[in-house]
Amino acid sequence: MSAPSHAPESADPPASDVEDSGAKPASGHGDSDNRSLRQIAWQRLKRDKVAMVSGVVVVLLILAAALAPLLVKWFGYPPTEYHQDLIDAGTRLPYKDPENPTDAGGFAVTDPWGGISADHWLGVEPTTGRDLFSRLLYGAQISLLVAFLSTLVCVVIGTVMGIIAGYKGGWIDTVISRAMDIFLAFPLMLFAIALVGVIPDGVLGLTGNGLRIGVIVFIIGFFNWPYIARIVRGQTLSLREREFVEAARSLGASNRHILVKEILPNLVTPIIVYSTLLIPTNILFEAALSFLGVGINPPTPSWGKMLSEAIPFYQNGPYFIVFPGLAIFITVLAFNLFGDGLRDAFDPKTSD
Repeated sequence: MSAPSHAPESADPPASDVEDSGAKPASGHGDSDNRSLRQIAWQRLKRDKVAMVSGVVVVLLILAAALAPLLVKWFGYPPTEYHQDLIDAGTRLPYKDPENPTDAGGFAVTDPWGGISADHWLGVEPTTGRDLFSRLLYGAQISLLVAFLSTLVCVVIGTVMGIIAGYKGGWIDTVISRAMDIFLAFPLMLFAIALVGVIPDGVLGLTGNGLRIGVIVFIIGFFNWPYIARIVRGQTLSLREREFVEAARSLGASNRHILVKEILPNLVTPIIVYSTLLIPTNILFEAALSFLGVGINPPTPSWGKMLSEAIPFYQNGPYFIVFPGLAIFITVLAFNLFGDGLRDAFDPKTSD
C-alpha cells in the first residue's frame, strides 16, 4: 500500500516554529504580527472553500457512523434483518457463482428500482432483502474505526522512531532508517491476506470480528509507520540545531526533556496534517481486504464486502454497487481534500 505522495520527507522547519513575517493584516483583527500561527492557519483554511466543505463532510460522516444505531432506529431497519417479502422467490438473477456451478443464481428484488422507498431509502439487497441504508451506516463504523485506530498506531510508532532517529543520529539513525527501507519494501497486502486468512478463532480474549479488527489495525499500523517516521525524522534533524534546543541543552536539560518539551510540540502540526492524509489510505486498505473476503466476517456490514456481494447483481441493478462505491469515494475524497487544505494552511511559505 502506498502512502500519500504529497507529504515528502523534508528538513525544513515545521510551520509551528516559523514566523510568517510576510503575512498581511487581517481586516478588523489588527496586524498579522499579533496573530498566532493557529489564527493565521484558521484564516487561510476558512478562505479555502473546498477544504471547508470537505471538513464538514468529514464531520458529518463521523457523526453518521457514531449515531448509526439511532439513525437506523429512526429511518431504517436493523442491518441484519431480512425482508423476504421484497424478494421474488420465483425469479433468479442471470449469474452463476464460480465457486458453485450448480447454483442457479440469486433471488431478484421484486421492485425494479431495487426496493427504494420511504421505508428503504437506498433499497434492499438482492437475495437477502437487507436494508442498504442501515448497512452503509454500520459499514461506516467499521471503515472509520479501522482507519482511525490503525492511523493512531502508525502515528505513535512512527513519531517515536522518527524523533529518536533524527535527534540521536549516528548508528541509531542508520539502523532505524534501514528498518524503514525494509518495512517499505514489505508486500503488505499479500501479508495481510495470508495472516488474516489463517488467524485462529480466539487470541488474547478476542474472538470473531473483534479479533479481525485488531489484526487488521495491527497490520496497517505496524507496517506503515515508516511513512510518518520519515516526516518526523526530517523535521527533527532541522529542529535539533535550532537556538531554543541549544539553549535548553546549555541549561542542562535532559534528552527526554528536550524531546518531549522542546521538539515534540513543534511536530504536532505536520503529524496532524499527515494523519489526515493517511486515514483515507487506510480506509481503502480495509475495504480492499473486505472485498477480497479476508476482512470483516458477515453478516457485519463492511463497504468492501458490500461491493463484493453486489458485483454478481450488476446486470439486475447497478445501484447495488453504486451506493457502497460512492460511500468509499466520498469519504476518501473528503479526507484527502481536507488534508490538503490543512497542509496549505499551516505551510509557512503560503502567502497570507
